[in-house]
Order: sequence, then structure tokens, then C-alpha cells
Amino acid sequence: MEKKRLKIAQIGIGHNHAQANMESLRKLQDYFEILGVVESDPDWLEKRGSLPCYSGLKWMSEAELFSISDLDAVAIETDGFDLTPTAIRCAERGLHIHMDKPGGESLEEFARLLNICEIRSLAIQLAYVYRYNPALRFAVNAVRNGWLGEIFEIHASMSRYDGDNPGYRKWLSQFKGGAMYIFAGYLVDIVISMLGEPSSVSPFLKGTRDDGLIDNGLAVMEYEKASATIRVSVAEVDGMKHRRLIVCGTNGTVEICPIEHPWDRYDKDRLSARLTLKDAVSGHSSGTHAIDCGTMGDRYAPQLIEFAKIIRGEMKNPFGFRHEYLVQKYLLLASACKI
Repeated sequence: MEKKRLKIAQIGIGHNHAQANMESLRKLQDYFEILGVVESDPDWLEKRGSLPCYSGLKWMSEAELFSISDLDAVAIETDGFDLTPTAIRCAERGLHIHMDKPGGESLEEFARLLNICEIRSLAIQLAYVYRYNPALRFAVNAVRNGWLGEIFEIHASMSRYDGDNPGYRKWLSQFKGGAMYIFAGYLVDIVISMLGEPSSVSPFLKGTRDDGLIDNGLAVMEYEKASATIRVSVAEVDGMKHRRLIVCGTNGTVEICPIEHPWDRYDKDRLSARLTLKDAVSGHSSGTHAIDCGTMGDRYAPQLIEFAKIIRGEMKNPFGFRHEYLVQKYLLLASACKI
């Protein structure tokens, strides 16, 4: 029996992942039928409206989109401040939601979105693409399988270099937590997936320049028997190649660096993890092992395929409402935002 293709539309083209997300959606013709794109901001239309990924698609207003009776889902790719308000309007109309991150500076507003989705049995998926990174999945599974023993220490770093891009730095400075707010959610998500809810979070946010941007941050997540440090910077030269995760336990350590390769090498360069064990575990002897985790492939397709399967009832959402709430809560605390 042929499975239903989900009718979906993209709202917004202002998010920095909007283009790549649409490129992946258009490849997934067995899963999605794209009905169109919504964007009302003339500046974004001028900057990005002519991108090849939107060629041939229908442009419409939000009101026109909401008038489509058989629309199943939306991919929300608005600029940062509009993500959660847009998602709430969609949830109130019974639409399943794939929403780019992060979930806004108001935890109360984000909780309202989750509550609407839960009451109406709607799927909501936050676009934390590292959830589908094969090397990071190996690390998360190593922790969940108990291979590393009792975890006592996690180091996570996600940096890049934007020191020569005043326009981007000005945009980033709109957010109270700056770089930490925009990027740390990926890492908070990983830590919570491994260790659950922390007892506290302490942020240490700095700026390397006098332009009003917090571009260098550290957050410490504390647990009863463990601590996790999260570092984010947009001032680190060649920072993307230094993105890393180190997880230490009483029986061993797993280290990943880099977390991902440049976008044009996703299908070419293989990801690896360095696993060191004191005692042997299932499938791995004691000592140090170089684990080949394969290539990342399409950065966005795995989460979109999972989104379709959740809506079609083929699988349960592995990142439920409680998990999404905790990630948003502790991202805001790591960004020194009031909740």
C-alpha cells in the first residue's frame, strides 16, 4: 500500500537554515508534497526569494496557507523572534510543526506552544540537526548502554568565526544571550539526552569586542555526580573544525572532533569517534578504538523523514514534549535569560 505523502508548506525564509531545509524537503518526494512558501518581508524576499530551492513553488500569504483544508504540516523557518509566535498560530489550526531553533526568549510562550500541540496530539519537532549526526548518536548510545560507566564529566564546544562579518554580529546581538542563545541549544540537547535534567546551570558570558555582542560564552550544567561544560564562540578562528564532544565516565571516554565536516564535504568525509575503555563492553575490547561512524550525508533529511514517520503514526517521537521543554529551559538559563 502506497504511503501518504504529507502536504507541507514552508513559512518564512529568514532563518539561516531555511534554504538548506527546503533543499532537503524537495528531495524527499516520497514523503512530502510542497504546497508553497510564505514570506511577507520584502527584505527577505529580495535577499532570498530568487534562490533555486524556491524555483517553481507558489508564494502565498499566511492567510492563503491557512485556507488550505488538507494541509498536514508546516516547516517554520522565520527569523529568530518570529519562530514561536508563528508556530503557535499553526498549532491553533491543527497543523503538525517542524520548527527551526531556538524556541524563543520566553519560556512561557514556548510552553504554551508545547501545551497546544500536546492537547491536540500534534507532532512538534525542533530542528536540532545534531540529533541525527552519526558520531553524536554513537556517543549518546554509548552512554545509554552503560559502556562508559558512571558519567562524571562532559565537555562540549560549538564555535565558528564571524569576526569579520559586522552584519551578522549586529543581527546576533539582538538576542540577550548572543552566540550562546543561538548555538548552545545543540549542546544542551545532547547533554540532556545523556544525563537528563541538571540541578542548576551557571552562565559566564563575555564579549571580545565593543559592539554589544556576547560572542564568547561558557555554561556549566551541574548534576549530582557530574558536570557538563558548554562553550560557544563566534570569535574562534577556524572554530567549526574545533567543534567537539568529550564524555568521561568511570569505565571510559568517548571523544569526537570535529563534530561535523564543512557542508560541502558531508557526503565525502567520514566522521569518527575515539573510544577508550578500561574494561571491555559488548563489541569492544579494553583499550582505545577509532570508531568509523560513516558520513553524515544530508544534514537535514533524517529529521524530516522522522517527522513524516511520526505524523503517519509509524513511530513515536523520540524527543517528546518534556524533553523539548527542558532543552529550551536550560538553553535560556545558559544564555542568562530570565525564565
